[in-house]
Amino acid sequence: MMPNRSADILFQLMQTLEKSEKRHFKLYIKRSSGNEDLKIVRLFDALDKMHDYDEAVLLKKLPGVTKPQLANLKTHLYKQLLASLRLLKTSVSIDLQLSEHLDHARLLYNKGLKIQALKLLEKAKELARTNHKFNYLAQVISLEKKIETLHITRSTLDKTEILATEASEISGHIDRVVKLSNLALLLYRWYIKNGHARNLEDEKGVKQFFKEHLPPNPETITDFYELLYLYQSYCWYAFIRQDFLMYYRYSQKWIGLYELEPLMVKTETGHYIKGMHNLLNAHFVLRNFSAFHKTLQQFEAFAKTERAQQHDNFRVHTSIYINSAKLNGHLMMGTFKEGIALIPSIEEKLNEYALYVDGHRILVFNYKMATLYYGAGEYEKAIDYLQKIINGPGDIRNDLQCYARLLHLMSHYELGNDSIIESLTKSVYRFMAKMENLTVIEEEMFRFLKQSFGIPTRQLKPEFEKFLYNVKHLETNRFETRSFAYLDTISWLESKVQGLTMGEVIHKKYLQSKRSADKIKAAAKKKTAAARRS
Repeated sequence: MMPNRSADILFQLMQTLEKSEKRHFKLYIKRSSGNEDLKIVRLFDALDKMHDYDEAVLLKKLPGVTKPQLANLKTHLYKQLLASLRLLKTSVSIDLQLSEHLDHARLLYNKGLKIQALKLLEKAKELARTNHKFNYLAQVISLEKKIETLHITRSTLDKTEILATEASEISGHIDRVVKLSNLALLLYRWYIKNGHARNLEDEKGVKQFFKEHLPPNPETITDFYELLYLYQSYCWYAFIRQDFLMYYRYSQKWIGLYELEPLMVKTETGHYIKGMHNLLNAHFVLRNFSAFHKTLQQFEAFAKTERAQQHDNFRVHTSIYINSAKLNGHLMMGTFKEGIALIPSIEEKLNEYALYVDGHRILVFNYKMATLYYGAGEYEKAIDYLQKIINGPGDIRNDLQCYARLLHLMSHYELGNDSIIESLTKSVYRFMAKMENLTVIEEEMFRFLKQSFGIPTRQLKPEFEKFLYNVKHLETNRFETRSFAYLDTISWLESKVQGLTMGEVIHKKYLQSKRSADKIKAAAKKKTAAARRS
């Protein structure tokens, strides 16, 4: 269970501070404040020693401070902490540097030093252009135009024409970025709410929405941010529709942008991290074993860099996405017991980062952990994790809500809890039908469960064989693969028919696939060598 954290915003901010940030604040506040303001240092020290926020305890630690005074002190401390952090972090943030240049230019202009302000704005423009920060560029040009319009600055006539042209170009760029980022955001929202497209009707709606909101002539786009949001849009569009080859191609294009412009890894680190997560996920769903492990190694190397460690969000999200990928790796290879061994350390990290981790991410982790336990035959542990989903918030990922209930039912089936199977089957069927989440696979699963009541275990093999025969051909059906993405029903059935564990069946497939890939690589290498000799 995730610990409850206080909703007090000052205490939450205090919880995120590192030792270097606390030390910097102490120096900053003692240097810039009078004796009266040093009361907030006492408040800072008191909060720093608290594990959980308790206002009554806090007031006892601050003799002479009343409750109304405490509220004012907290507000003052919050502002001073942010000011201290801004001062400390400006050198590592392009956005903060640009904001500082703009602020300084405004101060110089207000002091009547127009030429100095314009020189600083030129410097800001260069920094903004280099880092594709067109929103800031628009603000810089807006202030330049104001100065040029209201004052005689000895600028050339060409300068004013250039400013007008730049303003028009940036306005068009910002408009395109807004439209593309809106499209990416709304598609991602659709996925968070619903998961993959359930049927042709879902797909038709997503296709229509995508077509209506995609800007004309996307093939002519060359700007970094426009391409970034375009590729993100295509990623979510393909992922929702389960067109996993398209999903892979655009995830690769997403990361390819950073390979073309390495400087942008520092400027837009958050989008780079998300792109690596999507590329890893694309390799996972396509079972690109070799590429998956190579990309994971690359991502783990990035996680150790200074840039990845500079920002709380970067540090947290690299940790979350790498751990998610590691679990995916074990699910992909059928090494369930090895995956289970990672769970305690992952849960420890999730507890450490509880302040930053959203409910959707916890939901996904719980489902992956439950699937690992299920694959390893530890059905009671699987049920424990599935209960967290079933009893938790039900307003996101309707797909996972459904498959958690189905896996919960199958866990009870494996445990032989016959007394509740019949009622549980009806309950899960009703829930999935209500969510319009029943595919042929699920219909066959419910049919099998109903027919298997009363059949002795030793006589079930023919029923499993029949079930496998009825669904095996659906592995290539795009809407049915939705089911296989959540629960490898085919491998489960094959394990029953072959008398092996589910992990053994999946691992055998992994080894066969790896051998085939190695043969293809060896043949390609041989062909290349022969071509060179000739």
